[in-house]
Amino acid sequence: MLVAAAVCPCPPLLVPEVAAGAAPELDAARAACDEAVRAVLAARPDLIVVVGEGPVSRTHEQGATGGFQPFGVDREVRLGAVTGSAGTSAHRLPLSLAVGAWLLDRAGWTGTVEGFEVRGDRSWPANGEDGVRLAARAERVGLLVMGDGTACRSLKAPGYLDDRAEGVDASIAQALGNGDHDGFFATLDADLARELKISGRSPWQILTAASGEGRKCRVLYEDAPYGVGYFVAAWS
Repeated sequence: MLVAAAVCPCPPLLVPEVAAGAAPELDAARAACDEAVRAVLAARPDLIVVVGEGPVSRTHEQGATGGFQPFGVDREVRLGAVTGSAGTSAHRLPLSLAVGAWLLDRAGWTGTVEGFEVRGDRSWPANGEDGVRLAARAERVGLLVMGDGTACRSLKAPGYLDDRAEGVDASIAQALGNGDHDGFFATLDADLARELKISGRSPWQILTAASGEGRKCRVLYEDAPYGVGYFVAAWS
């Protein structure tokens, strides 16, 4: 059963070593992520599942590794501590899960953890089924859900300026703040998400299916630095 969830963005710049001189620009986002992750840890989960977008849909076992070498920093991260045969997977963590692993390590989580990589274009029914499945992985499950909003909020944004982006990001923030009681994430179109470079669509759909109703939800951070919509939320 899901007991708590944290929603965080996954830009590599969230990691100070990657951001270098620009690190202070995301201090508020980092602080909000820390607060959201602490709330998950405070719920005493038996298992934390980090969910984020990647090229394929698959599970990453505890001990799986990733890194930020493509961004010019020789920084490795590991998904939790190595126990038994953990860490032997040949699959590297995608960026979203690497940032999530860094957040959990930063928070001092030493319990059981696994990662779930999900394709961004998967259907709502498939993502919904995985949300229900992940929520049943343990008696007390915590989710760390990684994903960004639109990347089209300014002329210098990765996806350039798109007039649709601000309205879509506003709807994302509203859904994260009200527990998605209107079902916005289930109806978020995969083609629209691709056009606006949204990386959180599938992870948020999984969260919606895993959470059920009656959740207490708080948006802790909402901004668009670098023209990309970043959101931090805590669900309990």
